[in-house]
Amino acid sequence: MSARPARVRGEIGGPGARLSDPGARLSDPGAGIADQGAGIGGPGARSVAPSGGRGGALGRVVRAGVGRRRTQTAVMVLTTLLSVASAVLALGLLLASGAPFDRAFARQHGAHLTVRFDGAKVTPERLAATARATGVAAASGPFAVTSLRLSADRSAPPGFAPPPLTVVGRASAAGPVDAVTLTEGRWATAPGEIVLERGSVPPATGPGTRLAGGGVPLTVVGIAESVGESADAWVVPEQLTALAGGRPPALQMLYRLTAADSAGDVAAGRKAVTAAAPPGAVTGARSYLDVRETAQKNTAAFVPFVTAFAVLGLAMSVLVIGIVVSGAVGAATRRIGILKSLGFTPLQVGRAYVAQALIPGAVGAVLGAALGNALAVPLMAEVAEVYGTTKVLIPLWVDLVVPTGALALVAGTAFGPALRAARLPTATVLRIGPATGGGRGRAIRGLLGRLPLPRPVTLGLAGPFARPGRAASTAAAVTFGTLAVTLAVGLGSTLVAIKADGDPDRGGDVTVHTISVPRGTPADPMPLPGKPADVAAVAAAIAALPGTDSAYRTARTQLEVAGLKGGAPLVAYEGDMADSLHTMVSGRWFGATGEAVAASRFLTTTGVRVGDTVTLSEQGRTVRVRIVGEVFDLGDDGMTLRTGAASVAALRARYQPADFAVTVTAGTDAARYAQRLDAALSPLGAEAAVTEGGKSSVIRAMQALIVMLTLMLVVVACLGVLNTVVLDTRDRVRDLGVFKALGMTPRQTIAQVLTSVGALGLVSGLVGVPLGVALHGRVMPAMGRAVGTTIPPADIDVYGTPLLVLLATAGVVIATAGALLPAGWAARTATARALRAE
Repeated sequence: MSARPARVRGEIGGPGARLSDPGARLSDPGAGIADQGAGIGGPGARSVAPSGGRGGALGRVVRAGVGRRRTQTAVMVLTTLLSVASAVLALGLLLASGAPFDRAFARQHGAHLTVRFDGAKVTPERLAATARATGVAAASGPFAVTSLRLSADRSAPPGFAPPPLTVVGRASAAGPVDAVTLTEGRWATAPGEIVLERGSVPPATGPGTRLAGGGVPLTVVGIAESVGESADAWVVPEQLTALAGGRPPALQMLYRLTAADSAGDVAAGRKAVTAAAPPGAVTGARSYLDVRETAQKNTAAFVPFVTAFAVLGLAMSVLVIGIVVSGAVGAATRRIGILKSLGFTPLQVGRAYVAQALIPGAVGAVLGAALGNALAVPLMAEVAEVYGTTKVLIPLWVDLVVPTGALALVAGTAFGPALRAARLPTATVLRIGPATGGGRGRAIRGLLGRLPLPRPVTLGLAGPFARPGRAASTAAAVTFGTLAVTLAVGLGSTLVAIKADGDPDRGGDVTVHTISVPRGTPADPMPLPGKPADVAAVAAAIAALPGTDSAYRTARTQLEVAGLKGGAPLVAYEGDMADSLHTMVSGRWFGATGEAVAASRFLTTTGVRVGDTVTLSEQGRTVRVRIVGEVFDLGDDGMTLRTGAASVAALRARYQPADFAVTVTAGTDAARYAQRLDAALSPLGAEAAVTEGGKSSVIRAMQALIVMLTLMLVVVACLGVLNTVVLDTRDRVRDLGVFKALGMTPRQTIAQVLTSVGALGLVSGLVGVPLGVALHGRVMPAMGRAVGTTIPPADIDVYGTPLLVLLATAGVVIATAGALLPAGWAARTATARALRAE
């Protein structure tokens, strides 16, 4: 067999064809070997078979295969790039979702135990000696500490004092325990300066803001993060004395323990510290495990869906890389025969194809790791904000393990088929030409040709039967892509529903605040709000305005709850609630005096069930309310009680300024109504606006992750389809020439190719959509359980029939998108060139 036929075959439709240049030279790897064989071969060809060195014939084989097969090389680079990027991103986010608190705590050398001492009963020198107590590994302090209420921020209602903050006198952010991390500004270095802990920063406050505490003016110079929450703010030690008002300040010690894995370990450490201090000196202590538990509830919501996407991404990466690499080797079977005829051993052939796959694979792996880290920067910042921890990065070992695993997959996928082909007899391998479809393909083509459909359509429908194994691999890739799209749509729809239904106070078309915030001026950009308006006057103005259908009032306060440390928020309702919207998990909304509803976490924390009674207290006054329903409520960490104002009137609690939810009559424009109502309420000191949905940083971060991961998985699936169609089109290039000679137009050629993959896409969609729905049904309840709530079934069942039908076409869209480029090449291929393929 001469080199000339191989050269002609390469010119027509070899695996190295350039799809973007119709009619251009499409070089087969075998042609490259034939050319080399002409220079190397002859009688002495076997004697010059190389050992694989860079300058030897094997090195030239590798470089020729990579250079000539431009399309497959590009697909390999892009596939590996996106596969590695998606895997790095998903795995990195999964690790970030798993334990951000633990990593940040270790990085800051957080305090396992924070202990407060009575400054009048112990000296700083005596406290320093407690660092040598049994079980203490390291300690920081003592630091002077006091409780302080900073001046109310400008967005707070007048007359309401801000919560007390724990202020510590500390000269430096560094230390062997609790090395505080500055996120903005700098550390306090002089009296009159204060650094706020990020979780305690009032609204519209930052470096440069002026506050006051205990009559002392303070300027915010920095925002810092203490993972263990050892303090709410820090000042220089000499400033603490003035803030304490002349009283002896309390003292704080921070301890790291040799054993702190359980509550028992921390309790033992506290006992040892207490024994090392004077009797009665310890006034309070806090374990890091309490802070850790709260942080884990925030992170837990991300774990289920990030895990699902990570598994999908890894599985699709393995599948598509396998399709691309094995397809490249399978298409070069004849070239392998030429290599054998030149004297290459099966092992050398295997090494050559591993190298040809590893070169673009390595490029894609390196670029993929870089892309994954680049995409992770904004997403990790969003995740860190949600978690309430310092910014996290993808671990270095992920950047090493994922690309290494991808290259190992590439090498294994290439070596096996190449070695099997190389072990076949040389004459047998050389006789293998482009796939013709075999008897089965021709039989199916004949059967489908009897259908009353255009000939290009029937030819396309018969295409997958010519190579059933290749078609199955393509269908699997498209199925994964459809599954990812279905899951993403379900997650997005449920998150939107959760954001709306998770606020029981969202009822009403217009919201009225009984305290207005005036607009700023250049002289005073942040003016203080006015006094609260008279509630009765506001209610009368709302009722008198034409277009009002109903209205009810809500007011918030904090009450003591029997058996619950720190009490719980309470929302009291008054007015017409017939049209209000409340999503119930179980039971019903309250309807009589003495009834209340509670959120899921409140019921779990207190051990109360629907039907039980809860005792509420306020300065010695008590009332009892019966829980009649579990409401879906994501506000206030799911700890809010809701009841009628009459049910808790006996407590005489002090409420925050009330809000009104107003429903307008049918046909009334809510925006115009809100403008008229605002004008009527302005003289009273109240304001009205159209009700808007709340914003959630957690949901925003989840949506960003879902979109990013889904797009990457869909693109990887499209690349798998593109590679398969390229191989199929080149295998049947002579058939295309015959069809063109018989009158097939370029449009009909494109229709044939797209029909072939479209049929696979439709089948894949019918399989992938139910799998996506089922996965969504498992992921969303897991997310709810992770954060201590129950997601209502109505918010999970978001797939209506029209949406399912639309999602079923996602497989067709993915398949045809991946096939457009090779379909265009097939349409532009010259008839004469295609006919010379044999």
